[in-house]
Amino acid sequence: MPPSSMYARRSLRVVDPECEDGSTEYKRQVHKLTSNRLRTLATQMSYRLDQGHGQCTYHIGVEDDGCHSVLDYPAVSESAWILESIARSLNAVVLERRMIQNEIVMGEDGQIRLTGEGEGEVLVVEEPPVLGRGVADCKVEDEKEEKSSETKLSTAEGAYTRCELTIQRVETHLLDPSPFGLSELSSRASSFGEGVDGAVAATALENLSIGNSNSAKEESKSYADKDEHAVSVEETLSSRNIRIAVVGNVDAGKSTLIGTLTTSSLDDGRGSSRCAIMKHRHEIESGRTSTATTHLLGFRHSGEPIAGRDKIRANKMKSEDEIARESYRIITLMDLAGHEKYLKTTIHGVSSGMADYGLILVNSRHPPTHMTQHHLNLCCSFGIPVVVLFTKVDGCPEHALETSKKELTKLLKSPEIGRRPFAVKTEQDITTCMDKLHTLAPMIDISCVTGEGLELLRKLLFCLPKRRRHEKKVDRPFEFLVEDIFSNVPGVGSVVSGFVNAGELTVGTTSHVYVGPTDDGTFLKTVAKSAHVARINTTHITAGQSACLAFSLNKELRKKLRRGMVVLSENPTSTKEFDAEICVLKGEGTTIRRSYQAYVHILNVRQSAYAREIHIVNNNAFGLPPSHGAKHDDGGIVLRPGSRAKVRFEFAKRPVSKSPSFMHVCFPPMFSRALQSFRISLTQEYIRPGMRMLFRDGRVRGVGIVTGIPAV
Repeated sequence: MPPSSMYARRSLRVVDPECEDGSTEYKRQVHKLTSNRLRTLATQMSYRLDQGHGQCTYHIGVEDDGCHSVLDYPAVSESAWILESIARSLNAVVLERRMIQNEIVMGEDGQIRLTGEGEGEVLVVEEPPVLGRGVADCKVEDEKEEKSSETKLSTAEGAYTRCELTIQRVETHLLDPSPFGLSELSSRASSFGEGVDGAVAATALENLSIGNSNSAKEESKSYADKDEHAVSVEETLSSRNIRIAVVGNVDAGKSTLIGTLTTSSLDDGRGSSRCAIMKHRHEIESGRTSTATTHLLGFRHSGEPIAGRDKIRANKMKSEDEIARESYRIITLMDLAGHEKYLKTTIHGVSSGMADYGLILVNSRHPPTHMTQHHLNLCCSFGIPVVVLFTKVDGCPEHALETSKKELTKLLKSPEIGRRPFAVKTEQDITTCMDKLHTLAPMIDISCVTGEGLELLRKLLFCLPKRRRHEKKVDRPFEFLVEDIFSNVPGVGSVVSGFVNAGELTVGTTSHVYVGPTDDGTFLKTVAKSAHVARINTTHITAGQSACLAFSLNKELRKKLRRGMVVLSENPTSTKEFDAEICVLKGEGTTIRRSYQAYVHILNVRQSAYAREIHIVNNNAFGLPPSHGAKHDDGGIVLRPGSRAKVRFEFAKRPVSKSPSFMHVCFPPMFSRALQSFRISLTQEYIRPGMRMLFRDGRVRGVGIVTGIPAV
């Protein structure tokens, strides 16, 4: 057919033109599929679902300007089936599949025109989706099948057809996956384009999917009996999200273990698993983690882990939003550095990570080192229960493994740790130790190369109870701890990432929040425009979630953002002093007296502070016996390992950018150039009573609880 004639046939408007934004998409036909084309279609559908807050509409057989594409039933049926399979890969289902015929007819002059009066009614038939509607609509499906059986569609040539698909994202673990991976889709769908009758092919595909659909429905029914109410992604990412800090000595295999768990594939012994999750190039080259990162491990209701590899792109990892939508329970694994020079990064990760549990990894081929002891002390200082994993047991001599276990047992039983080692070898052992994790330290032997112990570890992770109950903080004022900043995201603006510690927030043009404190102790009043949780666009965030917030800030105000800030909905205050009851940890000798300066970690805040006042107290916040390690000398009270006291800390001054107006002292040229861009600022932070703190001067020296803020 000449191009001019083809365009003339496609000039009959049946719907309004397509908009670039919104939840409605027009498709003439979906065929000749390639892997790149499938990725594009899946991304496009995900965008339309986000625009429609989980629901979108596809018009098949329609041009972008709203004109009829003049296609027969087989071509439209093929496109509908392909889009339905793509929807299933995105954890969505087709709610309605409406086939429309007799909208246009062939006139006596051979021209296509709209159906006029007296030429018959437009035929609208609701067909059942080929892959079914999911888990909660069996009755509706049966009723619609009875109605649709009364009216038959024509599959003959010249029966011009278009289709309307209503797609709904099902944010629940109960949805069964698509019977076909999109990698198979191109080969199966090619039969439509080779002259095969579309109705026959669609029927064959429907019959082919019956076995998978029936088994999935039976499995879904059993799940539905256990949990009648669908679980939303928001609930999964808050009340069913368990955060685990993964720590251990360098070369213990922390990143390799996380990579093996999240990708659902074994390591090749040469670093393939760790390369899948590492963030920086120097980390991949050296094999050593230097930054704190988080990775999601999902589980279904039955305890089956979510496969980390994408079924559409077998060589790529699933994104966080795909894992979150498929999961009933989520384990957030925090990969922390093991090398001694990155100890401060690890301390900050444990302090601000809100970890429910800690995984202590020990290389079975080498005895525990001083770093293992530091990591154990760190977790116990924050009251975090620990699980010990002996890695690399494949090829490890038995005597070396026994030596490592004996050395670690001594560390666990020491007064500073106070844990009893418990070997986990069966599922019954997991049940035994679940309610005793504050006194026991479960130990499992694993290998990421052979897979030994990994299944037992997955079951233990799935059975771990939620320890931090952030849902109980929902009624408190909104409090968001800023962990990282992105000052200029294209098309968005200023974005901060962090953790919702208390309250809830609905973002939008009327969502006014306070961000701070800045260098001068003030807060910036702004609007929280949008939010993302696990890469999912949302309008509501609640306590217990890791989220990203976008703000309306100009270029000058963006420069004031820094890590360690908070986002509050009301009553923003900052302070440079705070009172805390501390306990000096036993270990390496240290002396603490007035003017002692240390680096303080209070949740997401990490600043240098010094002790202004020290008082001995007999009734302390820990509920421990009176302090016995404190002594008096000519210089005042001296605190030594094991002693407890009430201390008033003051944040030290720190240099910040910008040239000072008061710097008129003459310096040598080489120093004056370096000092011109700095000034000294009085540091103020957001601190409130009840926050747990840790202070160090190279190594961890003590822990404490903030008891009060001095009145100004």
